[in-house]
Amino acid sequence: MATSISASAFLGSWGTSIAGEDCTVLQAKAAAPPNARAVRCQPMMKNVNEGKGIFAPAVVVTRNIVGKKRFNQLRGKAIALHSQVITEFCKSIGADSKQRQGLIRLAKKNGEKLGFLA
Repeated sequence: MATSISASAFLGSWGTSIAGEDCTVLQAKAAAPPNARAVRCQPMMKNVNEGKGIFAPAVVVTRNIVGKKRFNQLRGKAIALHSQVITEFCKSIGADSKQRQGLIRLAKKNGEKLGFLA
């Protein structure tokens, strides 16, 4: 909590500070906002293996050619299609949803290692 100090509260030699600054100067310094405000960084989900993997250079070149927005759309479609293939495979062998979820997570982990998510 900040309290304001008026100049009339100081009498005699108490009107100046030890450093010799006037009370009004001190009040102005105390009231002035700091120049640098605290900036909070947003958490980013990032691939640990970004830029690594055998397919990473091809992925980066494709992203630069196609553009980031279109590239992310294509990547999303490819991931959805792959998840559907995994789901159909699990249905054909009779795997339950927990095993299917584990296979999808494994596919994501392998994609990161190979550089598909660079």
